[in-house]
Amino acid sequence: MRAGFRAALVKTALVTALAAGAGTASAAPCPGAAGFPAWLSQFRQEAAGQGISQRTLSAALDGLSYDASVVKSDRGQGVFSQSFFEFSDRMVAKYRIQQGAALIQKNRATFDRIEQRFGVPAPVIVAFWGLETDFGANMGDRQTVRSVATLAYDCRRPDMFRTQLLAALKIIDRGDLTAQTMRGPWAGELGQFQFLPDHYLNYGVDFDGDGRVDLLRSTPDALASAANYILALGWKRGQPWLEEVRVPPSLPWDQADLAIKLPRAQWAKWGVRRADGNALPGDQVTASLLLPMGRTGPAFLAYPNFDIYTEWNNSLVYATSAAYLATRIAGAGPYYRGQGTIPTLSMAQVADLQRMLNARGHHVGGVDGKLGAATRAAVKAEQARLGLPADSYPTLELIARLKAGG
Repeated sequence: MRAGFRAALVKTALVTALAAGAGTASAAPCPGAAGFPAWLSQFRQEAAGQGISQRTLSAALDGLSYDASVVKSDRGQGVFSQSFFEFSDRMVAKYRIQQGAALIQKNRATFDRIEQRFGVPAPVIVAFWGLETDFGANMGDRQTVRSVATLAYDCRRPDMFRTQLLAALKIIDRGDLTAQTMRGPWAGELGQFQFLPDHYLNYGVDFDGDGRVDLLRSTPDALASAANYILALGWKRGQPWLEEVRVPPSLPWDQADLAIKLPRAQWAKWGVRRADGNALPGDQVTASLLLPMGRTGPAFLAYPNFDIYTEWNNSLVYATSAAYLATRIAGAGPYYRGQGTIPTLSMAQVADLQRMLNARGHHVGGVDGKLGAATRAAVKAEQARLGLPADSYPTLELIARLKAGG
């Protein structure tokens, strides 16, 4: 992923996931740059009280200044308003599929060791590697400590980034990186998989045996650390994650929901078939039906391991694209694009829809023009109420019905 494009994505999948659970921002007005030195002095005392050495504090914090461009980037995120077609067409590129497969062969011994230890297959790891940094080619070059200190001082997510700043200092203190080599994108992620500092600290693995965890320059460390984190999120060894399927024109569409997991036998009974037209196994393996572009677009069975993708990044567009890229690297063909052109709503139209949904008692959160999980759930509820196919995908027809007082 190109560095500039990464910045628009909330920088890392992990930032997005943490931000969703970080709670509401401080109600206090956002401070200006003038108060940063006093805040940093106070934070320095706190860090010393948590055991950070004076050597590290001096190396990392002496002369540190506020970075207004980081706050500007934090306010300007908008890429996840893209549809699955738009995002996956761009990111699941042919070169990523080919390069990902080649890198698995090049690092076969390392991937074999990783799968034996953590149970995570190579294509899953490599897909994240490709989407996060183009396999380590674009990791960012900002001063990480300055970035996370600015965000810890800022009013939007101070508690979250105070944790990241302390973790960054601990990484320096234990000798993995220096303040000078600790560099990345604007939101403070580090390394080939764009770990936030606390994930680096807690899930980083020294897999090359040199006594340090270096997720920037050591490919074995980076790959094993990604697998360690994926395992911690709940990955089940030997289980699938995503499978393209074909769906019949008549289906109980309200069952197409990641929160609904049914046996494959039930999906088969309703006429869902494998992408090649063959029957699904009539077994009790559970899966959800995922329709990222609605009932007329591509369809996937999302198995329990798919939940790890939405934990890595809570954007359904990103999660589905990452899981799909992993299937392509593993040898699957391109997905079927569906029946004709599938209209997509603009950010302004989604925002208009969100306002109407909130007015009808739904709680979709902020009116941001992004089709998140809460908006999709509200869309599904309104589709069901209006007698429309409840596939959770917003359409102009739904907007028109709501505007007409439906």
